[in-house]
Amino acid sequence: MGSSELIFRGHDETQPTSDAYSPKPPKPWLAVTRPIRYLLLEQRLLFILVGIAIATLFFTLLPSSSSSSPYEHDPIPNTFSHFSHELTTPMRYKYYEPLRVGLQSANSGGKIPLGLKSKSLRIVVTGGAGFVGSHLVDRLIARGDSVIVVDNFFTGRKENVMHHFKNPRFELIRHDVVEPLLLEVDQIYHLACPASPVHYKYNPVKTIKTNVVGTLNMLGLAKRVGARFLLTSTSEVYGDPLQHPQVETYWGNVNPIGVRSCYDEGKRTAETLTMDYHRGAGVEVRIARIFNTYGPRMCIDDGRVVSNFVAQALRKEPMTVYGDGKQTRSFQFVSDLVEGLMRLMEGEHVGPFNLGNPGEFTMLELAQVVQETIDPNARIEFRPNTEDDPHKRKPDITKAKDLLGWEPKISLRQGLPMMVSDFRQRVFGDHKEEGTTSTMSTS
Repeated sequence: MGSSELIFRGHDETQPTSDAYSPKPPKPWLAVTRPIRYLLLEQRLLFILVGIAIATLFFTLLPSSSSSSPYEHDPIPNTFSHFSHELTTPMRYKYYEPLRVGLQSANSGGKIPLGLKSKSLRIVVTGGAGFVGSHLVDRLIARGDSVIVVDNFFTGRKENVMHHFKNPRFELIRHDVVEPLLLEVDQIYHLACPASPVHYKYNPVKTIKTNVVGTLNMLGLAKRVGARFLLTSTSEVYGDPLQHPQVETYWGNVNPIGVRSCYDEGKRTAETLTMDYHRGAGVEVRIARIFNTYGPRMCIDDGRVVSNFVAQALRKEPMTVYGDGKQTRSFQFVSDLVEGLMRLMEGEHVGPFNLGNPGEFTMLELAQVVQETIDPNARIEFRPNTEDDPHKRKPDITKAKDLLGWEPKISLRQGLPMMVSDFRQRVFGDHKEEGTTSTMSTS
């Protein structure tokens, strides 16, 4: 019986069981007191207050310290002024205007965000060591662009660009555009081609290859890298014109098998290729038709009338006039032409555009101006006229005036003395004794 009692007590369901272990409930005020205790230890609160005071003082004094800066609207400190200049200066070229507008609209402050800088242009100038090309390079470098000159030095001269050799934004590549060339550029000024009768008649096959194959290579480069392309064509595309003055819509009167056709028809084909790439491949192109241009750095003995007359008058030789001297030409100073080329490149119109001076002179009138400038006693000698020599040449520049806002500023009597000064130095400067002897013997 005693054992049954033990069994009963062992299975007694009413027997109280011990409670399971549980930790103490968290105290609700610890979430507040712990951060306070952390701040009070080791004077952490004091350091935080000092930091807040310094920051407040810095941002309070910032506007007054930057008020003397030319960029008053820019909240970037003066210690970073070289960055703020790059980031807030508007882009100069319409070519990148959509990028600038898009970036400004994406930011409430109207500034380009940090980390993005305005894109500086890399420009290639083929024939950049030549007469017109070197003056164009001078203007582009002065404007702040990076310029790559490509020239095979058939008519170009290193002396025309050597004053840029130490400039980090200038590069010179000896290369013939008849061979392909790979570059990363934003704009292409395609000037490569001999432009005087003496030079382009010297190797007519090479001349037409430069105009056709060279232009194809440069257009292909423009297509690959998305560059804007400017072709310097010529007034020779009008040939011996039956329309006077010549407008851009005139198709010309060119002898396709004449001694000058390597240049005339070569440039006409170059214009065709340029427009085909524009229409068929979407390349941004510009076409300039350049009329007679003169100025410093012209080749002294290139057969063109202005350089011929100036060099002959300086050397005391008779000025040679071909034919009866009644042929007319229009002469523009090189700086006027460069201004027109740059306006055309930066503008929104394809062209073609006549770029020339509508002031018309006969060959005899030009000879008289050279006499007035150099030597009143200079003699004039008449010779038989050359084949396919145009009788009249005068540009109608209404289109350039209306769409580019361009017209020449320098008259022949203003520009000719500057050219004479350059020729005088080159004819007599480096070989003064030889030049003096030659002058004495021919006088």
